[in-house]
Amino acid sequence: MGNPPLHKARRRFGQNFLNDTNIIDRIVRSINPKQDDNLIEIGPGQGALTAPLVESCPQLQAIEIDRDLIPGLLAQFAKYPKFHIHKQDALAVDFTQFAERGPLRIVGNLPYNISTPLIFHLLSFNTVIQDMHFMLQKEVVERLAATPNNKNYGRLSIMVQYYCQAELLFEVPPECFQPKPKVDSAIIRLIPHKTPPYEAENIAVLTELVQKAFQQRRKTLRNSLKQWLSLEQLDKLVDLGDIDIGLRPENLSVHDYVTLSNQISYLDQV
Repeated sequence: MGNPPLHKARRRFGQNFLNDTNIIDRIVRSINPKQDDNLIEIGPGQGALTAPLVESCPQLQAIEIDRDLIPGLLAQFAKYPKFHIHKQDALAVDFTQFAERGPLRIVGNLPYNISTPLIFHLLSFNTVIQDMHFMLQKEVVERLAATPNNKNYGRLSIMVQYYCQAELLFEVPPECFQPKPKVDSAIIRLIPHKTPPYEAENIAVLTELVQKAFQQRRKTLRNSLKQWLSLEQLDKLVDLGDIDIGLRPENLSVHDYVTLSNQISYLDQV
């Protein structure tokens, strides 16, 4: 059942320590770490997942914000001289610093309170990342992997899927942690696109479009965008005819949003 809970979980760090060996084994099989991988674990905690990872990949690097956990981890994995811990907040890390050895493989049981901003932070380094495997709140995973015409589909789904292929692997119940969280968890795999299937001419326009669209998700897209675009611009989008802005935001695909953002970028230039 993993290591005994010598360290009291800290609420301010969102700590819930995974301690179910069957789930740990299943996660490691999903990651399939290799000896030469450039593997980085965010939030190793008490080392339950770190142990099998560093056994397969002795040069594993970890990022841990809780300084009190670091001495125990260093002692636990002292026989792996290439194992290294960075005492940092993952939200402030420049992940390009790790890319000299090749594309990054990032894993972690992410604190629920920072999971969404951390994923957006990591997406800014998508060109140096091979894949990511995360334990997250089940609700967040469902939003990340959601497809159009689904209540979970929204801003998070579109922006993450613009950069990555997202796949929900399996669910993890609260009983697998100490202390037990009040929510279910799930494992997601994110694989950045080597070449984006749809290229946004201006990522800032795409970001704002998606944000505006889902501020009032029950309204039609046309009504949602009235506070941002002029009536003349909206009419021109209708005239172009590629995207039906009479639909609700959840009815449009990632491709639709990229197409629409490129059209808006064009209208801004004429």
